[in-house]
Amino acid sequence: MMNGTERSQIKAGLEVDIVLKQDQRTGKLTRGIVKDILTNSPKHPHGIKVRLADGQVGRVKNILA
Repeated sequence: MMNGTERSQIKAGLEVDIVLKQDQRTGKLTRGIVKDILTNSPKHPHGIKVRLADGQVGRVKNILA
C-alpha cells in the first residue's frame, strides 16, 4: 500500500482511500475508484486531490494494490 503524495503513482481506474473535505478533522477514509486527478503539481504533502467515479472529491491517503 502506498501513500498518495506523488501524482505519478496515481492513475484513473486505481482503487484508493481518500479523505473528503468534511472528514479532514476526523480522518475518516472513503474508498473508491479514481476518475480524474485534480492536483497539477507532481507532489502534495497532504495527498493528491482526485475525483472518484461516484463524483466525490478528496485527497488520496492510500493507494490499494
